[in-house]
Amino acid sequence: MNFHRRRYPYYNRLRRLLPLVIAVSLSLLILFAFLSFLAPPPGDSDRLPPRVRYSSNDAIKATGFHIPRAGGRSDRDIWRSRNAEFFFGCSNASSKFANSKAVTRNDRYLVIATSGGLNQQRTGIVDAVVAARILNATLVVPKLDQKSYWKDASDFSHIFDVDWFISFLSGDVRIIKQLPLKGGRTWSTSRMRAPRKCNERCYINRVLPVLLKRHAVQLNKFDYRLSNKLSDDLQKLRCRVNYHALKFTDPILTMGNELVRRMRLRSKHFIALHLRYEPDMLAFSGCYYGGGDKERRELAAIRRRWKTLHINNPEKQRRQGRCPLTPEEVGLMLRALGYGSDVHIYVASGEVYGGEESLAPLKALFPHFYSKDTIATKEELEPFSSYSSRMAALDFLVCDESDVFVTNNNGNMAKILAGRRRYLGHKPTVRPNAKKLYRLFMNKENTTWEEFSSKVRSFQRGFMGEPKEVRAGRGEFHENPSTCICEDTEAKAKAQLESRKLGKKNKSTNKDAAVTVTNDDQTEEDDPDWSEPDYEEEQSDLQDRGLYNGTSLDYDDPSTSDEPELEAMLSD
Repeated sequence: MNFHRRRYPYYNRLRRLLPLVIAVSLSLLILFAFLSFLAPPPGDSDRLPPRVRYSSNDAIKATGFHIPRAGGRSDRDIWRSRNAEFFFGCSNASSKFANSKAVTRNDRYLVIATSGGLNQQRTGIVDAVVAARILNATLVVPKLDQKSYWKDASDFSHIFDVDWFISFLSGDVRIIKQLPLKGGRTWSTSRMRAPRKCNERCYINRVLPVLLKRHAVQLNKFDYRLSNKLSDDLQKLRCRVNYHALKFTDPILTMGNELVRRMRLRSKHFIALHLRYEPDMLAFSGCYYGGGDKERRELAAIRRRWKTLHINNPEKQRRQGRCPLTPEEVGLMLRALGYGSDVHIYVASGEVYGGEESLAPLKALFPHFYSKDTIATKEELEPFSSYSSRMAALDFLVCDESDVFVTNNNGNMAKILAGRRRYLGHKPTVRPNAKKLYRLFMNKENTTWEEFSSKVRSFQRGFMGEPKEVRAGRGEFHENPSTCICEDTEAKAKAQLESRKLGKKNKSTNKDAAVTVTNDDQTEEDDPDWSEPDYEEEQSDLQDRGLYNGTSLDYDDPSTSDEPELEAMLSD
């Protein structure tokens, strides 16, 4: 009896706590149900290629194959192009090319307003000099685009050494810093827009009559307004402007060279990667990478900036090789080409779509991963950081000096650097053969690493920046300046003869000497370069921008309208 009395208070307290326990349990169940409702469905990443699973073991594991940490290539030097020593840049004018003093008319002034980001404006500056020569006009130092997406207030003298530009080209074209006064007032210019890909006859027929009447003409939105097919002397003038006259200002050169020096301190060789995986880039390309409804919503919101943009089937875009590779796919391609995990990579890129999650597979393959923000202090970059063109110029310098340059999309920076590296010694420039690599990436879980890497090397023949891999006259001249590249045939023949005498015949060298490996995978349908359209000024703005058929526009060539340009801020 006493025992039951002592235990009664305990049961009484337990009975009072029981409703509280039940209430807490029900609250937790409701919370779990709510979280389950918010969670994305299992199929949200539909059609996403199988991801690599990365570990810290000697080999990186992937579905179906093991990725070695070492590059494994022994059949060629991965840091140089074959036979590059037998080719050199040659851009001197012929004896028939008269001095500017003999041909320039004193009553003709050409003003140029460029368009787009730094590298697109560079193409406009180069072509402006040639246009002035065609018209026998005095060129006013080109105006840079200060009203586009980036709102960069830099003018020509902030980016390029203007005095060097004027003096170097003085024998080709007369250049002045500003229009002279006329009756105490500045000349009033007549503004117009030259057609796309306008050749010499086009300028004579379309621009010269206005110039003769008004004496001062301003050509607006001057990007890709000059034909790829010009006389040899005019093509060589293009090269003199692009590779010699356009020199960055001392502050940009000093900082850029310091970034290169710091990369060299870390490794004898390094790769510069122009990643081109920014949100704007992916939105404009119309591609899909398996991110489900979230990706579709985000990229569709960005895509609304371009009112006339026509979007094709995303899956078709990928199949046709019109989409940038993912960071993971870039890493797999480089490993297959022979670059091991000890290779140092400098990444020139703006904001990467997906952030660190997207970059993680690439960093796992190549842990020595740098950018200007990681090898320079905030204080060092402060004079440049508020100006997109100056920041882009720093990336340009590092990419130009790199041992291997890898582009993930054939945009303006990629084209200019590819042409420049050909002209200055054919340093390796890797452009993914995205059309064939896409199919390989989609089926990589069904193959071995040995088969995969062998196919990557096969598909990349003709996409490595080696001599003569692109036929003369094909593609953009800024990318393939064939008129300005000469071959030292005597030295090449002598080297082959000595090799045979020593009994050390180099099979790969002889094979390259006998057979020109050209890029035949780039048909007109595949090639993102423009064809040679005969644009008329009366055509709609959509046609003028090269967007009318959805296939002929280079992805990061901005429109000629006032809508935001398509190049990412720091990776033009």
